[in-house]
Amino acid sequence: MPNKPAKAIQKFLSSQQNRSDLQALEKVLHDAGTFQFAPLPNGIFPAALALQEDYEYTGYSNAWVRDNVLVAYGHYATGKVKPAAKCLSALADFFAKYQHRFTDIISGEANGNDPMQRPHIRFNAEKLEEIDQKWAHAQNDALGYFLWLYCKLCREEHLQPKDSHKYLLGLFIDYFHTIKFWEDEDSGHWEEVRKIAASSIGTATAGLLELSHLFDEKPDFIKASNDTCGRSDWLEDAITRGQNAMLDILPEECIQKDPLKHRDYDAALLFLVEPLQIVDGAIADRIIGNVIEHLQGEYGIRRYLGDSYWCADYKSKLDPEKRTEDFSDDQSTRDALLSPGEEAQWCIFDPVISIIYGKRYLESQSSADRKKQVAYFHRSLTQLTNEASSFETLRCPESYYLEKGKYVPNDITPLLWTQSNLLQALHMMKQTT
Repeated sequence: MPNKPAKAIQKFLSSQQNRSDLQALEKVLHDAGTFQFAPLPNGIFPAALALQEDYEYTGYSNAWVRDNVLVAYGHYATGKVKPAAKCLSALADFFAKYQHRFTDIISGEANGNDPMQRPHIRFNAEKLEEIDQKWAHAQNDALGYFLWLYCKLCREEHLQPKDSHKYLLGLFIDYFHTIKFWEDEDSGHWEEVRKIAASSIGTATAGLLELSHLFDEKPDFIKASNDTCGRSDWLEDAITRGQNAMLDILPEECIQKDPLKHRDYDAALLFLVEPLQIVDGAIADRIIGNVIEHLQGEYGIRRYLGDSYWCADYKSKLDPEKRTEDFSDDQSTRDALLSPGEEAQWCIFDPVISIIYGKRYLESQSSADRKKQVAYFHRSLTQLTNEASSFETLRCPESYYLEKGKYVPNDITPLLWTQSNLLQALHMMKQTT
């Protein structure tokens, strides 16, 4: 086993686990603080918790829209709806506060090619304010995630939206049309070089689909939107364009010929399978198969081949202020630091694969699906920090990277996105046991 598991969980890594074992494991993890999320009073989650003083350079004490939605979804999926609804309501307040980011691009007053003019996806969590720092805000996936979960919670009446929020939903339709998200180059999940990415197109399409379902079930939401933005024909046209563009690219991430953009495999595509469930069947199988065959490592799963973020000896190669800066305009200097095969191996993906196979097992009752669910759940557990780590034990890292020839957790530990995914994987294990 590549990473020696923490002593407290070693006994839970047997192939046979019953419900009482999982309940005991859950207690161990809760008592250890593994699932501590600590949202702010306004409901927003920081990206990471309790970073040591010398790790403040990461900026992960700020908030990201994407991380917040997926952490909130983890709460929702495991029966904790109130914190999820509070988080999404706060995100809606943030977008409504800066709705000029949408309207200025829709009207043509702002240049949509300038990421700083787009709706901001990284912000001050406490004040719900934009951060005056250059950042790769052209991230259609982040907007799609928000729209997807916000509309889902509204449909299920977990959220009582303000009128300003209803108006905002209409703006999303016009905004996505204006930037032509189905062919727009954005920085996507990893906030890097802008490209036409299936993972971003699929996420935006999933959000628009949820909005369409919401309008079907609650027509008053259309009336509350402005007349132009609320038109159902624009919404359905955007969904169709998004679906077609996504399917033209999948199972690849980007088919543009530019070698800096073209990408055959990207683990972000897993999110189209779970939790978005916008692709299934043979395409989903190919996405999962590609991730396992081409990106899976001993310690975790690479985001993509050639990923230089937290490459080997990252901290000795880059000064603190350079490690997490915006590389979306020019990534060449960072990419030059990477030796092939030395990409960081991330901890957010193994729990997702476990969840996928758990859901499949509930339908198929196939022993093969069950075996894969358990295997990836165990991989997720071994990624928790152990006694030899410089961090507290049983924490969820963002990734493992090579430091002086040894894989260790990177500085973004614990990452709430990892915690959320592990929490869901444990919840699914309890459902299938």
